[in-house]
Amino acid sequence: MQSKIAHAAERKAFSMALDQAIKGVKGDRREESLSKFLEMGNKLLAGTAPDMANSLSKAFYPGSKWEQFMFDLVDRIDPNILRTSVLNGAYESAFRGLRTTTQSADKYGCNVPWIIIFDPTSACNMHCKGCWAADYGKSLNLSFDDMDKIVSEAKELGTHFFMMTGGEPLVRKKDVVRLAEKHNDCIFGLFTNGTLIDQPFCDDVKRVGNIVFSLSLEGFEEANDGRRGDGCFQKVMDAMDLMKENGLAFGVSTAYTRDNVESVTSDAYYDLIIEKGALWAWYFHYMPVGEGANADLMPTVEQREYMFHRIREVRDYEGGKSIMAMDFQNDGEFVGGCIAGGRVFCHINARGDVEPCVFIHYSNANIHDKSLLECLQQPVFQAYRKNWPWNDNMLQPCPMLENPEILPQIVHEANAGSTEYTSPEDVDHLCARTSPYAASWAPVAKRMWLEEHPTGKKVYEDDISMMEIDKKARMLAEQDAEESVLV
Repeated sequence: MQSKIAHAAERKAFSMALDQAIKGVKGDRREESLSKFLEMGNKLLAGTAPDMANSLSKAFYPGSKWEQFMFDLVDRIDPNILRTSVLNGAYESAFRGLRTTTQSADKYGCNVPWIIIFDPTSACNMHCKGCWAADYGKSLNLSFDDMDKIVSEAKELGTHFFMMTGGEPLVRKKDVVRLAEKHNDCIFGLFTNGTLIDQPFCDDVKRVGNIVFSLSLEGFEEANDGRRGDGCFQKVMDAMDLMKENGLAFGVSTAYTRDNVESVTSDAYYDLIIEKGALWAWYFHYMPVGEGANADLMPTVEQREYMFHRIREVRDYEGGKSIMAMDFQNDGEFVGGCIAGGRVFCHINARGDVEPCVFIHYSNANIHDKSLLECLQQPVFQAYRKNWPWNDNMLQPCPMLENPEILPQIVHEANAGSTEYTSPEDVDHLCARTSPYAASWAPVAKRMWLEEHPTGKKVYEDDISMMEIDKKARMLAEQDAEESVLV
């Protein structure tokens, strides 16, 4: 792995290149400066994510909508947030972090996540239908020392990207800012209902520079407030106005259900959130997990197929909308299928249980009893690692939703316990609830997958994207030993 001295020199080189790029884009050399910066980005990603580098090359060309998107981003976002978030997100996480986590995974014989999601608290000022945290209660919290331990130990393994959920993470806003300030080489993404964002907090975010936001929104006022309570929609709109005024970086996070699919992907919806300042739109397929989970809220197979095509249309290189739309379920092919179990991310709840996924609440390990590395080596994560991939069709990525026979096998093999706070659920019972959906989706997913990938397997343009961990780790170590990519 790279030495700390080489890392510091490489970070400084990237920082200088970033400063020059921002200065150029803000000046009279916009296209030239952006082009040079993207060339460096392509070089950085060539060894770990060449498919992403190829996409960047196709998306950014003179006059493209994504070029204009980047110009608007530089003009609108607070300078310190822009610089710090790109430095920590692009260099520390997407480049150096991907390389180091890969080498750590090989060294320690376990998955090492690029992203860690954790819940500062189980407390929330709302109780939304279909939220995975709805039954978490309000009394559980990760102390500041707990969160500091997670981040510090994760950084040693190469992880520099952290997301916070809950509960509502901004119930702990002072500790969130303190954590981001202490770990100023990381990026922190908060999933929040937005109702606790005020001017003093905006001032703190501009000062630390490494916090970004995904605001929960379920559509227009009637649909949103139907899940989240009267007046919530207007509070989110007000929060967006305040964040845009302060130059904060944010997007929206939407759970799509049978009731709101068409509304939350309408032109009117996109026009509204773009005008308010949203830069991205996360979409999460409703999962029937937790207290009072209702499988009838899951989208129909027709609606899911519509989502597949609509999101790609929205974010296409041409046309669509100027917002980065991502569908956590239908975009599996771009990340190699299921990313849980530490392969790309894992989840730590407010009690400290280390879980494979925010939607899959089973574990053998807790950060209060073990180091983070030991938690990543726990049996249920190793069972994920051994059994992945579940199939070749990445439109069926989840071991619970589309492969309900897989998750019980993993949980039983690992003898993992339920980590639900108030209503522990047997894994067989949970997957029985998703089995009818999986059966109805399977033939549609097969047809759609074969239309896109006639061989039945995704064919990559490179040899790196799906390279085995040990081979990739050796390749990256050899590259680092020869010479820094940047220095």
